[in-house]
Amino acid sequence: MIIPESSGRFGAFGGRYVPETLIPALDELERAFDEAMADAAFVKTYTDLLRDYVGRPSPLSDAPRFSERVGVPVYLKREDLNHTGAHKINNAIGQALLAMRMGKRRIIAETGAGQHGVATATACARFGLECIVYMGEIDMERQELNVFRMRLMGATVIPVRAGTRTLKDATSEAIRDWVTNVDTTHYIIGSVVGPAPYPRMVRDLQSVIGREAREQMLDRVGKLPSAVVACVGGGSNAMGIFHAFVNDPAVRLIGVEAAGEGLMTDRHSASLSRGRPGVLHGALSYLLQDVNGQVHPAHSISAGLDYPGVGPEHSFLHDTKRAEYVAVTDAEALEAFSVLSRLEGVIPALETSHAIAWLLGTVGTWASDATVLLCVSGRGDKDVAQVRAMQSQSN
Repeated sequence: MIIPESSGRFGAFGGRYVPETLIPALDELERAFDEAMADAAFVKTYTDLLRDYVGRPSPLSDAPRFSERVGVPVYLKREDLNHTGAHKINNAIGQALLAMRMGKRRIIAETGAGQHGVATATACARFGLECIVYMGEIDMERQELNVFRMRLMGATVIPVRAGTRTLKDATSEAIRDWVTNVDTTHYIIGSVVGPAPYPRMVRDLQSVIGREAREQMLDRVGKLPSAVVACVGGGSNAMGIFHAFVNDPAVRLIGVEAAGEGLMTDRHSASLSRGRPGVLHGALSYLLQDVNGQVHPAHSISAGLDYPGVGPEHSFLHDTKRAEYVAVTDAEALEAFSVLSRLEGVIPALETSHAIAWLLGTVGTWASDATVLLCVSGRGDKDVAQVRAMQSQSN
């Protein structure tokens, strides 16, 4: 039986569209999370780990040569400098602590680009938890290094050979596992997707990005940015940095989706630009669908953006026009990957490269006193082999 819940929504979006067996687990999770975040001892343990293990606060870097190219000052929020190389660790550490608080020591996760899988494996190694990661077979091939990293830290990585063999199907397999083992297992969802309370919970654990960035911008620049820019797949790094600025109407919030081979083709991952509302993985949100309402396969050069849906809060921000959602192609992201590397000595993840590409296309459109805050969601070490192979094929 599928049960829609009225709680845990952002406007019309979100909710719980899950098997009845998961409702008690979601209720337990929501209670545990709210109690934990009201517990000063839990919050101190979490924030101490973010500081001493993850390496927070992450720096805010000037980008003088890139800024000159764009035409306005661009500041980089350096989530790539976190332990494990991406923003995903902020959420994984928090949820692992929560799982232990609930007495659950078997952890499952899904991963696309591998960074959430690596972060979950890292947290489980740190706390001595069992770790199982579901990953699409195609993603395992293009993110071979991250697969090795997960296994090195003791995680069991299970290849998913069904469907598109990418993130959507890895998530589906993880949910099947959770339904079967719900009494002993906690599912660490890696993005602001899934049934309530996951979108809110992941956003809150990632909101440290925006809180730090806001304070850093005021300290460094003396004012809030004109715009905050981040890539959007499921959307956790974007919600993490957007959240601190949602109530500042003068600050533009710009999420950059993956246009893949073009929005006029069926080979993209632009759920907000080309999708429509529907239910996927337990929540109502925008998603890619065919004419019959079936989920349409997504495509992106970036495994982390290769997902046919998006978080329900992003859907709400889209419909209320509080945030703008745009899309750039694989080719544009590949070029941006090289541009930031050459100009700043910062090799960005292919996910982040989409946001960089959009900025490169805005030259001449900014006011003279504008400033831009860009979330560097992760570093590109994981993507170097893939990019090298693609460049070799094109030469």
